[in-house]
Amino acid sequence: MSNESIDTLLIGIDAACAPILDPLFEKDALPNIESIIEDGASGPLESQIPPWTASAWPSLYTGANPGKHGVFGFLTYEGYDWDVVNATHVREAALWELLTHQEMSSVVVNVPVTAPPPEIDGAVVPGYTAPENPDCHPTGLLSEIREEIGEYRVYPDEEREQPGEYVDLVRMRGAAFRYLAKRFEPKFGFVQFQQTDSVFHENPDRQDYVEEIYRAVDEEVGTLLEDCDPDTVIIASDHGMGRYDEYELRVNEFLDEEGYVETMTGGSGMPAWLPMLNSQLRQGGEAEAPSPGLAGRAIGAAAQVGITPARAGRALRAAGLDGLVKRVIPANARRAGNEQVDFAESAAYMRSRIELGLRMNVEGREPDGIVPQSEYESVREELIELLSDVETPDGKAMFEAVGPREEYFWGPHADESVDVVMVPNEFEQFLSADFKGEVFGPPSEPWNHKRDGIVAISGEGVDADADLGDAHLFDVAPTICAALGAPRSDRMDGDVLPAVDATEEYGYPELDESVRETDDEEIEDRLSALGYLEGNE
Repeated sequence: MSNESIDTLLIGIDAACAPILDPLFEKDALPNIESIIEDGASGPLESQIPPWTASAWPSLYTGANPGKHGVFGFLTYEGYDWDVVNATHVREAALWELLTHQEMSSVVVNVPVTAPPPEIDGAVVPGYTAPENPDCHPTGLLSEIREEIGEYRVYPDEEREQPGEYVDLVRMRGAAFRYLAKRFEPKFGFVQFQQTDSVFHENPDRQDYVEEIYRAVDEEVGTLLEDCDPDTVIIASDHGMGRYDEYELRVNEFLDEEGYVETMTGGSGMPAWLPMLNSQLRQGGEAEAPSPGLAGRAIGAAAQVGITPARAGRALRAAGLDGLVKRVIPANARRAGNEQVDFAESAAYMRSRIELGLRMNVEGREPDGIVPQSEYESVREELIELLSDVETPDGKAMFEAVGPREEYFWGPHADESVDVVMVPNEFEQFLSADFKGEVFGPPSEPWNHKRDGIVAISGEGVDADADLGDAHLFDVAPTICAALGAPRSDRMDGDVLPAVDATEEYGYPELDESVRETDDEEIEDRLSALGYLEGNE
């Protein structure tokens, strides 16, 4: 099947970056991906802050920073409540919506944060954060795909062993896209492969798994190029991936010691043992929380009368008895006591580690805010100064930058972000929102996200000698518009990469910003199992 109608094909490879790809290129394991890079222009693709899937892919496909599109992580907040993000939380137009306005059709397969899908000229099969059997566009498309290619799933079957299940998912993406490309004959195609990221979270240090999954992706890329014959092909990733060999800072533990966080046992937040519990469920265990043991029961009982490990620790430190803290309060007491942030009583806290920042509990803004608005700037500056000085146990700077959100986000939704942004030093340092009894410890995950991904552009009209050394995530959407000869949105923050000729800006209509709730516990469980949801989120 040759489909001459695809002008531009975007292949999204989650977490792809030079440190992951180069060793595989040396083994000649990825001939199709390598040929795109060698035949065109390529370079590192700097991600945004925060460089995580749920916020970064919307930034890539809108060309706008999170302050404009409104998604800062896997969760969205209303007061102290939270919900998993979905496509209605993205308040800037996606590429396929802009192209529909230009009477160009699109086929979009497996892209994160695209459920529920918009009505466009073409087809959308949602990816990550969608339900397992998502609504697609047009209605009934998922059943049609399954009838045509056989099994199609958004998420892995947890009963099957890795990496075989991930490889099957990769092949499903390619088969579904090829079928839809033939059926809709789009001008623009976008297929995303998520398992190249998930393998590092689920199976850290299994390089044999990584290689097998990347080989499967490369095979699909080769088949896509052969069958769809795009004029221009672009490979892009939302961030990079690498080892974390330094320290983990338990931010709320630190803020507790500094007097900004108050804690509670129980409450509306998610318990710190939820990731462990989900792991047990995935392995066929019963849905029981870990037994807290005698120490935990004692802590839990004390909490009922207001005596938590945090309060006891602060009292001992205030009395100059820091040395007694570890002996009086066992290292596992907080975990056992299921301690979490009391959002209403805390001045500032980390709600979600992947947001890379602190939220302040501001009077008149949060339901039970305690930081007076008149003191907002002074308290925020105090927090920035405090965090800027944090050093790891071996004397290294914990952060390469700590600053106000305005330095990282701008636009109508910037005030929905964290108040203070924290950028880990070279993304070697890990952050956690959990209480674990110590301020510092080893990283919870040995592999996690890095700032630089990769971009490569090859095909007709592409300047293969163009310097893409300054490419940014926000540049992908305007570059795709240019490759298609379509005007880019005047609300995009990125620029057209020099490998293609730029097009003019255009004032596209603004989106309807009505938001729907995401009511799917299965999605929450999957995010937790991958380490994206911690105890205080």
